[in-house]
Amino acid sequence: MLIGFNKPFGVVCQFSGQTADTTLADYISLPGVYPAGRLDKDSEGLILLTDDGRLQNRISDPAFKLPKIYQVQVEGEPDAAALQQIQQGIELKDGLSAPAEAARIPEPPALWPRQPPVRHRASIPTAWLALTLREGRNRQVRRMTAAVGYPTLRLIRYAIGPWSLDGLQPGQWREIEQPWPSLQQYCESHDISAPPDRRRGHRTKRPLSDGRGRRRGPDRP
Repeated sequence: MLIGFNKPFGVVCQFSGQTADTTLADYISLPGVYPAGRLDKDSEGLILLTDDGRLQNRISDPAFKLPKIYQVQVEGEPDAAALQQIQQGIELKDGLSAPAEAARIPEPPALWPRQPPVRHRASIPTAWLALTLREGRNRQVRRMTAAVGYPTLRLIRYAIGPWSLDGLQPGQWREIEQPWPSLQQYCESHDISAPPDRRRGHRTKRPLSDGRGRRRGPDRP
């Protein structure tokens, strides 16, 4: 099983948390599904959850280079030089980021209001960017835009590989039918070659992460 969930702002991307936390358990009651990758509490957008450990690994492991598309509102109006820095890779505290796709876009259509609203400074304009990353460092998008002088105000993950937010409002989820054929066709059409599956032949449903606070990598832009 694979489901897509539009995570609202303020939701912790696990099934348990501190007493006051809103978690995935407040929206999803399906047994045995766990996140394939994370989003920070203050980020919004697409989370994929599955009960298939091999599929979870294929989606979340940066070694497979599955692209993730983010819609990012930043403070200020990035120029071509700033976008070029992101495209070429930026030196962060944990090393040089991989090249990314970056472009100015209009404000996304039919964008839902965030609760609480983004705080704007009246004297400073804002802009929207589309960023495509193929790695998953902790708070990477926010660190990259800050490094070129344009702090992130709002961050929405729009797509992971062949799957997107289209048709999902915040807090809504839907089951994705036949995820493996969709993923294989996407990778073939986008010339994405996967490294050998280290778990080849292992088809257990046991997840690689327990989804309740422990996992192998950050993947939390």
